[in-house]
Amino acid sequence: MNNLYIPASASSPEVDFRFDEHRLVLKGEAYPENAAVFWGDIIASLNIYLAQVGSDQAITVQVALSYFNSSSTKMLFSLFSALNDKALGGNTVALDWYHDEDDDTIFEFGQELHEDFPELVFNDHAVRT
Repeated sequence: MNNLYIPASASSPEVDFRFDEHRLVLKGEAYPENAAVFWGDIIASLNIYLAQVGSDQAITVQVALSYFNSSSTKMLFSLFSALNDKALGGNTVALDWYHDEDDDTIFEFGQELHEDFPELVFNDHAVRT
């Protein structure tokens, strides 16, 4: 399976899914004009990868989003739901959640993810800016 790389833009995050390394990275800001179109191909690629990866393979997800709008929030939940389902199937899926140490909104969203997707190994990382 080919890796997926989308460079960051003014309104969309960098997407660096290294499927061959089992490492998925999202960073930047996410408020694309059409979230369903932007995230749709990303989630479709992720689902293909998850269907192909063995149940003994550990997967690392690194997320460092400084802002995302409500439309992207819905799509992020779809992405994390697919990863949580894979973890239910036996894979170890580690979510490294990076946020500014003073950003309560991003921190609290990470805590919500931790509660909603309990199969993910959640690692909170407060970053000093």
